Amino acid sequence: MIFVRKSNERGHFNFGWLDTFHTFSFADYYDPSFMGFRDLRVINEDRIQPGQGFPTHSHRDMEIITYVISGRISHKDSMGNSVAIHAGEVQRMTAGKGVLHSEFSDPNEMTHLLQIWILPEKRGLEPSYEQKRFPREVKLGRLCPIADPKGTDGPVKINQDLTLYASILESGQNVVYPIAPGRGCWIQLISGELEVNDAKLHQGDGAAISEETQLSITAAGDNTEFLLFDLR
Repeated sequence: MIFVRKSNERGHFNFGWLDTFHTFSFADYYDPSFMGFRDLRVINEDRIQPGQGFPTHSHRDMEIITYVISGRISHKDSMGNSVAIHAGEVQRMTAGKGVLHSEFSDPNEMTHLLQIWILPEKRGLEPSYEQKRFPREVKLGRLCPIADPKGTDGPVKINQDLTLYASILESGQNVVYPIAPGRGCWIQLISGELEVNDAKLHQGDGAAISEETQLSITAAGDNTEFLLFDLR
């Protein structure tokens, strides 16, 4: 079963400095039908104007992944990290027992990113931070793992039974993904168009996938970029 979450049906707020779409209920956007999907709790698509951002605020008991699509975001936190996250890079922050951080866009260009929250395997983890680069070539024509529980040489480590893949497909390219029994998937389309089995996705759409054994994913346009979550 594949349910398509249409881009234009997401929660949407434009504050001038921030243009944001919420796939699931978040802050002032509440829809009891969209509280998350399995352990996936938040997917926010943010466009942040140059030099703007989020002053110091707190998080706890959440695995937070930032996927920068274009531009650059500057991050500072109470663990002592002060870094820039560029397009093509992925940040994982374990909020755990509690962490303070701030995020601001590059002073000279807009930043476009996805902020993703995932429920952790347990509460009260020690806060931690990780950042890795995944250039276009490692995502082109394949499903590239960017986060998993092992945190091997490639993906960042996430404290949950979840694997996150990123992919860029050119028109007509296809990838096939087998789904283990009892697992579910979420696909978030960043750009382009996709055919997922019999479902069609357009830019900004998401797809909740349950009770399927395999996905056949085909790009219907060039430069089709998406994320695939494999969840327990």
